[in-house]
Amino acid sequence: MTHLSRRKFLGSVAVAGAAASAAGPLNAQAEAGATAPTPVGIPVGQRIGQDDARYLALRSGNNQRFRATPDYIRMIHTPQDALLAVQEALDAGKKLTVRSGGHCFEDFVCNAQTEVILDMAPMNALGFDEEVGAFFMEPGGMLIDAYERLYKGWGVTLPAGICYSVGVGGHIVGGGYGLLSRKHGLTVDHLHMVEVVVVDEIGKARLVRASSDPADPHHNLWWAHTGGGGGNFGVITRYWFRTPGTSGSDPSDLLIKPPAEVLVNALAFDWEQLTEANFTRLIENFSHWHADNSGPDSPYTSLSSLFNVSHRATGAMGMFTQVDGDDPRAEEILAEYMSALLEGTDLQPRPVVEPIGELPAMPDYLEGARLPWLQATKLVGSNNPTITNPTSRGGHKSAYMKKGFDSRQIAALYRHMSGTDFTNPNTMLVLFSFGGAVNAMAEDATANAQRSSIYKMCFQTFWADPAEDEYYLGWLRDIYEDVFAETGGVPVPNDQMDGCYINYPNRDVADPARNRSGVPWYTLYYKGNYPRLQAVKNRYDPGNVFSHSLSVRRTGT
Repeated sequence: MTHLSRRKFLGSVAVAGAAASAAGPLNAQAEAGATAPTPVGIPVGQRIGQDDARYLALRSGNNQRFRATPDYIRMIHTPQDALLAVQEALDAGKKLTVRSGGHCFEDFVCNAQTEVILDMAPMNALGFDEEVGAFFMEPGGMLIDAYERLYKGWGVTLPAGICYSVGVGGHIVGGGYGLLSRKHGLTVDHLHMVEVVVVDEIGKARLVRASSDPADPHHNLWWAHTGGGGGNFGVITRYWFRTPGTSGSDPSDLLIKPPAEVLVNALAFDWEQLTEANFTRLIENFSHWHADNSGPDSPYTSLSSLFNVSHRATGAMGMFTQVDGDDPRAEEILAEYMSALLEGTDLQPRPVVEPIGELPAMPDYLEGARLPWLQATKLVGSNNPTITNPTSRGGHKSAYMKKGFDSRQIAALYRHMSGTDFTNPNTMLVLFSFGGAVNAMAEDATANAQRSSIYKMCFQTFWADPAEDEYYLGWLRDIYEDVFAETGGVPVPNDQMDGCYINYPNRDVADPARNRSGVPWYTLYYKGNYPRLQAVKNRYDPGNVFSHSLSVRRTGT
């Protein structure tokens, strides 16, 4: 993996500067498919150096395992600012990375090679673009901002994530999902256009707009941003969203509408009740229900569940379930789901009266309660560990399932999760309902290839002391590699499993000592879509300017 050399970058300054001077200033309203010239000037965003009091806080993201010592951090305010900041770093021959909300689970932004961080936080505008006929969002905004502004302004939303402090920039490009995805698909299924700062073969930064229109000459760049992951192709400066098949000029008709209210259920299973038999049947029941009800035509796509299979040290496992309140069978659907979940067990669930994993303490919703959609959205996302403990260090591993865990895998889960010699309560396997409308798309329709799954998951643990890194990472590796032992320690795509989620990245899958399957890391994340992503990389980042430990590689590298 190589970058354009410092000499080559410096040698291109005169060419790029001359072209920019001749072409004039950046056209911020460029047509889809057009490119804008490189402007000449200095970025207006603050340049935060090592002597600035803000530097210590801004040299890391949420996961404190990863810190950088960049020469400076550049705050980005506009697309032109992003363009100038990229060119500034290129001309100086510096390795740059880009940060949106700071939730990256790995070292993609903050690592030893990072010399410049472009922080997109100031770019948080959202509105309706009448010229394009779509809603625009800038990458520095948080999901909660998007939910509030879209809903309060037009009564619409996106089927995006549960953790509402996540930045729009990285969440979307990785193929974001949430509790509305079983009914409405992934966030990227509604992506209409994207604006990106890319770098050509002579080290010249330019702004490109790429749309969902197959006739757009930059269509493949749009496609790469429908699940290709962040930090791969350029600096995203704006997204536009419009639900396919919508028409007219009224913005409130151009994106999905959330239900006015949702029926929610929150319950806890105390570990005192979780014998191996109960644990096994509970996981089997969760799996069977999702296997039976994950087709696009399922009458149960209005239900989505988040299941915290928390370690015994937590005291209980928790589950939050949401049903579209506009569904006339909402109460019946919830009752059927709960009956299926508890069948064959003697478990006695209780209300979630204290936080469990990612679930906050809640009122008594054991029997179900109706809440306004926006209120429920804020409620369920309020206890994510990366929000509540900004000093924590974390480890994460992901997987998709096409079928449920088999008996050997469930036994491995129980063995690791029930151990009394492990005492960290901030440890869990989070299972997320998937399928439904997500599975209506072909694998190659978007860069997100996992379109046959019934649920996805995140193995995760959090701790504070750097001296304990190896202990906790070792525990996480042990459980993950045990569960997927029969396929070399990773969820190799097959009839049962469907690889990994790029927004939950983990460098171990690129390490032959940890991934013993012989299947490359990029197949786990992208399956058959990887060659097309490489072609986009070849065209829009030929110098490999945008790279990290799991970035898309150019062909031949």
